[in-house]
Amino acid sequence: MIVIICGLPGVGKSTLAKNLAPRINAIVLSSDKIRKELFPIPTYSVPELKLVYDVMIITAKYLNDTGANCILDATFNREDSRMEVKKKLGLDDRQFQIIECSCPEDIAISRLGSRKNDYSDATIQVYQKMKGIREPVKVDHITVDTTLSPEENAVKAAEYISKRLGKNSG
Repeated sequence: MIVIICGLPGVGKSTLAKNLAPRINAIVLSSDKIRKELFPIPTYSVPELKLVYDVMIITAKYLNDTGANCILDATFNREDSRMEVKKKLGLDDRQFQIIECSCPEDIAISRLGSRKNDYSDATIQVYQKMKGIREPVKVDHITVDTTLSPEENAVKAAEYISKRLGKNSG
């Protein structure tokens, strides 16, 4: 199973991923961490972005093929980028879950301003740019309010995933 955790910078994707992973026995693949591993001084160019996402998807495919659950922690701002993961990995609706993180803008901006020793380089300016191009999630998904506790959100997300896995695919 592959779980995409998407949302704007600073909304709590990585925190949710970290708290959800042990509950669903999943490996977290973070676009920010992959980027820093590949590019110690990233430029955030289009080719660089494409490579980061390609590496994340290839790694997820390998892990998924071995039976491992994966959480993909990235902004995934566009509907086509989210659906591309499902298509490239050949997943059905049960094997592919989307969790969207959300919080009030002032909280996200405060979080961005207080980051230290983090893989993410996202700034308030990056948040504003991403907010302008973000597309709503149109397929079945759950949105978690990250002003609630990370543990509470991880339980809510795990319950959502469990219910979806119990449904027949189709």
